[in-house]
Amino acid sequence: MEQISIGTEAGTEVKMEAGIEAGTKNGIDAMQREAKLTRLQELVELLNRASRAYYAEDAEIMSNLEYDKLYDELTQLEKETGVVMASSPTVKVGYEAAVFLPKERHSAPMLSLDKTKSREALRDWLQGHVGVLSWKLDGLTVVLTYEGGTLVKAVTRGNGEVGEVITANARTFRNIPAGIPFHGRLVLRGEAVIRYSDFERINSQIPEEGEKYKNPRNLCSGSVRQLSSEVTAKRNVQFYAFHLVEAVENEVSMDFRNSRLAQFAFLKELGFAVVEHVRVTEESILDAIAEFERKIPNYDIPSDGLVLTYEDIAYGASLGRTAKFPRHSIAFKWADELMETTLREIEWSPSRTGLINPVAIFDPVELEGTTVSRASVHNISVMRALRLGIGDRVTVYKANMIIPQIAENLTQSDTLEIPEVCPVCGGKTQIRQTGETQTLYCTNEKCPAKEIKSFVLFVSRDAMNVDGLSEQTLEKLVDMGFVREPADLFHLEKYRDEIVKMEGFGEKSCQNLLDSIEKARNTTLPRVLYGLGIANIGLANAKLLCKHFDYELEKLIHADEEEISAIDGIGEVIAGSYVAYMKVDENLEKLYRLVGELHIEKPEGSGLEQDLAGLSFVVTGSLEHYGNREELKAEIEERGGKVTGSVTGKTECLINNDVNSNSSKNKKAKELGIPILSEEAFMKKYLKIKEL
Repeated sequence: MEQISIGTEAGTEVKMEAGIEAGTKNGIDAMQREAKLTRLQELVELLNRASRAYYAEDAEIMSNLEYDKLYDELTQLEKETGVVMASSPTVKVGYEAAVFLPKERHSAPMLSLDKTKSREALRDWLQGHVGVLSWKLDGLTVVLTYEGGTLVKAVTRGNGEVGEVITANARTFRNIPAGIPFHGRLVLRGEAVIRYSDFERINSQIPEEGEKYKNPRNLCSGSVRQLSSEVTAKRNVQFYAFHLVEAVENEVSMDFRNSRLAQFAFLKELGFAVVEHVRVTEESILDAIAEFERKIPNYDIPSDGLVLTYEDIAYGASLGRTAKFPRHSIAFKWADELMETTLREIEWSPSRTGLINPVAIFDPVELEGTTVSRASVHNISVMRALRLGIGDRVTVYKANMIIPQIAENLTQSDTLEIPEVCPVCGGKTQIRQTGETQTLYCTNEKCPAKEIKSFVLFVSRDAMNVDGLSEQTLEKLVDMGFVREPADLFHLEKYRDEIVKMEGFGEKSCQNLLDSIEKARNTTLPRVLYGLGIANIGLANAKLLCKHFDYELEKLIHADEEEISAIDGIGEVIAGSYVAYMKVDENLEKLYRLVGELHIEKPEGSGLEQDLAGLSFVVTGSLEHYGNREELKAEIEERGGKVTGSVTGKTECLINNDVNSNSSKNKKAKELGIPILSEEAFMKKYLKIKEL
């Protein structure tokens, strides 16, 4: 992402009322207002979490009475503050689908910023003036326009001259206000981003390595520019404002005392999340840069540097611009740690869809404190641009200090050949062009790699949960002809003699595998549906479908597209792929044979008191009283709580038997002041177990 110009014209007629004061009309004290806005946002998140649990996960984290009480509190706060978040449960947002995204020319070009990697150059750029230093977020720049207190338009940066209109999608961003207590015309710019934690969550639901998203920026760009706002809504896109373009009421511009900081404060009071920023001088800026750098390892929002802007708006505007850049701001890019190494191999990795991804394997190097020996090359276009060849000397780095990448090919031999046959099945490959990008695919519909990846999904934890069936073991079972479809897994007993002789197996490991498969016979319909690998049907959607059709298989099989798309949270795209799968006779035959091997249980309420409702926990390390972390997670969820993968400010406590370790989760918990409890301490405090 290239941060854009944030200039403001000087000499505009102004309304003599401070921006901060404007946000505290009707006698609302600024501190009280901030507290109310914080509570409002907490309620939106809590109520949405309760709705997701009830409708998508067949669980209740609070009673109907408690939900109604909190809903009423939220409604009252929205009236008092004039702020209504786009994701608020009080707003009924209808998803929209578009045939294409219309283009719109910006009123003024959105310029890129000049850049430096020198901290001293950044300090000297101030020339004695006060500046505002902020994150340079790495997502997609979006311009929002409000009129009469309502969001009326959202446009992407595009090429800086022309952007795409994405208003319907922007209304699904999780943290933007749908309504604000400013009834003039407000135009602001900000960055749409997908947090690392959400990026990892989305990728964790994709079993095939080759199909996982490459980085949060690309995922965000694709999510924001979807033709269906329903898809955007599911990606948990966030918006952070970094510039107020215009605030006009009754044809008079607001007065912000010529201060960038006052503009930030005004936007914050209107309910917008603003980019983290700090006031700096020549004396303090180096320390401020060091503080931003210290936060990088645990900062959840993708960023690729910093932005420095003059606090004095009029002074910045008076400097004008060069042919390419405005002079009121400058970007700072972190100096990447580059290491030189030798490319040893390109690993071609097929996925369940047939996509074959190139992965570079090189001599191990130390980068940002970890050992790195491989990096995705993404696609054929990137590989060709790098002019790669085995034995080439390349430089590698971690993009944003996190994701390994090849920076440059010093040799540029350009001798690497693209395989004409699939490395798994030997079928012909095909290069496909999508826009400017070329990718490699296996054209063989019966490619074992596709079948094996499908079996990997089928036996995964959220599907049939079969322990002891790795991808390597599945490959052997498929190669030997023991497994051709899911139902075959439940007949492996007749191949016991052969399995015992397989490498890595013996009598005990074979019996463990057979016992695990036998245990997997007892399952639920959502797990089965998810395990089939139907396009766009994740576990949450599988639960929605099963609940809607009363967990009746025949109803699920014969449901039509119109009925499925009418289910809240599903939509036409998902309905289309689901119905298309169920119309294939071969798929149905396999499904019936599979169901004949299973004991499918209908869900019942746990009956446990929901005493952990609204609380979020993180579990790490080994456990003593539970067989594994999944068992503890299930216990917490049955009591209405939630278990997440990363520590945030909303985490109730981190559960770790090694409370004094220097793990990243412990460090994050200490930094945020989150309690770290041993397993026993957690059980005594939250599960009310006195004796262990």
